[in-house]
This record gives sequence, structure tokens and C-alpha cells, in this order.
Amino acid sequence: MSASPELEQVSKELQQDLELSAPPIQITYLEEAPSGVPEHPGGAPSVCTFFAAGRSNPFFASIRAHEDCEIGAFVLGLPPQGPLGDRLTSTVGMMQREGYLRPGDEGKIVRNQKAPNFVAYGPLGSLPMAPTAVLMFANPKSAMLALEAAPESVPVNGRPMCSLVPTLNHGAPVALSVGCIGSRIYTSMGDDTMLVGVRGDYLERFVAEVRKIHRANEIVGAENTRRKERAASAAQGP
Repeated sequence: MSASPELEQVSKELQQDLELSAPPIQITYLEEAPSGVPEHPGGAPSVCTFFAAGRSNPFFASIRAHEDCEIGAFVLGLPPQGPLGDRLTSTVGMMQREGYLRPGDEGKIVRNQKAPNFVAYGPLGSLPMAPTAVLMFANPKSAMLALEAAPESVPVNGRPMCSLVPTLNHGAPVALSVGCIGSRIYTSMGDDTMLVGVRGDYLERFVAEVRKIHRANEIVGAENTRRKERAASAAQGP
């Protein structure tokens, strides 16, 4: 398997400028299984479990390997038919009975129009193909910088967290998810963590904008620090 030195450098720049504690994750939709990339052994209880695993190792999984997560499979674009559709109906029904979802919420979930045959995951630059999307587990400051670097209003979603990728696929250059209770359990996200997504074809421009906004924040932050110190000094008096 041949990694991408250019994307590995992009990963390092994003980790530095966004002050990330973990590498960005590359997600690539594929019609054929990639050569030289290990296949995930299966058994993942959720689609976001693949997100978390992609922080450390490259791998791919067939679309059928995502079906243990009926909501995630629906988000990926699989039609809600047969046993998958039955499980989806049952899960949504339970969530509505418990007040987790309101009637009709399931129809508002952003999803792909068509499911890919395979999905590759891995640290950005570890896969021999371009990303469909790049995801970053981020603290609020990192998310702040990403939003300031975005070219337009940034859509924010909650449940389910995996719908962040279809949101990007539908046109958003940058999107944010505050997560959902399932994603926080499956990925062990801390209470101070959210997910930032960047559309793959916008990545190069995003990196340049992040570099500029990081430098601008350093300058403005230094000025605000001086103002705070002057105000504190003035309050103390002579």
C-alpha cells in the first residue's frame, strides 16, 4: 500500500494549526475494493466505530459490513428494506416511544442518495487514494478555528453523528457535528469533543484558510491579552 506524502503533510499542518490531539481521519467512498489496503474484520456495532478506528490504522469495509448499525447503514444510503428495514423501524420506534426522537425526525436525517460499495478509513495520508471527506475529533477551540476558516455558514448536526459525511457530500465545504449519545459511547468521545468535517475536494483550500486564521488568532489574541492586562492593572489603581 502506498501512502500519500502530500496528504501526510496536510495532516501534520491541520494537527498543528487546529491544535488537534489526534490525526484527521480520511474517508473514501469506493466502487471496488482497494488493492493493498487491509479489510476490517467486521463486527463493528456502529458506523462511527469505523470513524474512531480510522484514527490509528488504514482499512476498508464493504457496505454490508456497516449493516450492524441500521441507522448508519440508512445514512450511508442503503434502502430501508428487508431485515435492515425491519430493524430500522424497530429502533426508530423505540427512540420515539422513549422521547428521544419526535415523530417525523427520521425523515429529516441527511443521508446519501446512493450507498458506496466500499468505504476506506484511515489517518489522513495513509491511504493510496483521495478522500471523499476528512473528519477531525476536535475540542471547542479547534472547532472555533475550523468554523472561522470556513467559506460560508457551517451546518451543525447532532443525531446521528454519521450524517456529517452526507452533509458534506450534499455540498457543504465544512460541517460540524456535536455528536449523539450513541457516537459518544461507541467512539469514547469526551464531553469536550465534537466532530469537524471537510469535503475532500475543499481540503486544499481549507488548509490554507486554517493557516491564515490560526495566525490571525495569535495576533488578535495577543492584543486581547494586552487589553485584559491593562484593564486589570487599571482596576488595581496606583
